[in-house]
Amino acid sequence: MPKAPVKTAVAAEPRIRRGYFESRYGQLHVHNAIPPGGGFDEATSLICLHATPRSGDSLAPLMTLMGADRSVYVPDLPGYGYSDGPSAPPAITDYSEAVQDFCASMRFRQIDVLGYQVGALAAVELALALPKVVRRVVLIGVPIPTEAEKEAFRRAPWPLQPVADGSHLAVEWNRVRESVHPGAPVATIARACAEVLANGPHAAWGLNAAMHYAAATRLPLLTQPALLLRSRDERGGGGSRARELLSKARVAELPDLGGSDLFEASAQTLVPVLRDFLKG
Repeated sequence: MPKAPVKTAVAAEPRIRRGYFESRYGQLHVHNAIPPGGGFDEATSLICLHATPRSGDSLAPLMTLMGADRSVYVPDLPGYGYSDGPSAPPAITDYSEAVQDFCASMRFRQIDVLGYQVGALAAVELALALPKVVRRVVLIGVPIPTEAEKEAFRRAPWPLQPVADGSHLAVEWNRVRESVHPGAPVATIARACAEVLANGPHAAWGLNAAMHYAAATRLPLLTQPALLLRSRDERGGGGSRARELLSKARVAELPDLGGSDLFEASAQTLVPVLRDFLKG
């Protein structure tokens, strides 16, 4: 009599949802991964804040993996993705305040927060504003530009403004192509470039906010346990300066990881490091 086939357990994946929440700039679009166990979170919920000029879509692979045992929320920062934006160039605190509006709507009692590049600065401000709500902080690629880099950005902000002849398209395509990890598939470049272009004429506002952020006085105020992940693509020597300013932070060196497609390319590698820090 033939043996019955052996059934192998298939890991349940989180449910992926999207929603809109009111913020001071209009509607905030939020990506969400819900644990498969009927809404029961084994671990503290996690908010992830993306780099600009990309959107929350860039964090989707990490959100799906981290969502196995906790709710993960990835807002599109105001003016990016599908979120309404401000009418004037914002500061980093403005991005943080929009996320605070979301936190108030959700009535979070405790959350962890992760931020990448511009999102890392917004994560710091969120933690400073909500010290009793934000439990732990993960910062990746903290941008702390030099004065020379600030001046270079003032002279030639990017992404470029759209122009009628479309010449900006090739410039931004090449910029994205150079920013992703070596050997990245063309499909990854195309998706990232489309995401950048979709943000329109105000796509540079996030980087502009980072150029004006007082990192030297704000980062040392952080009191929550922090993990500083140093990848190979940190701008402006930000990694070494961030380490000095966050003297109590745990540091993880990840020199083989980087690129504007960090989470598309390396989410599987990042997850164990994040889980170890965020456990408990």
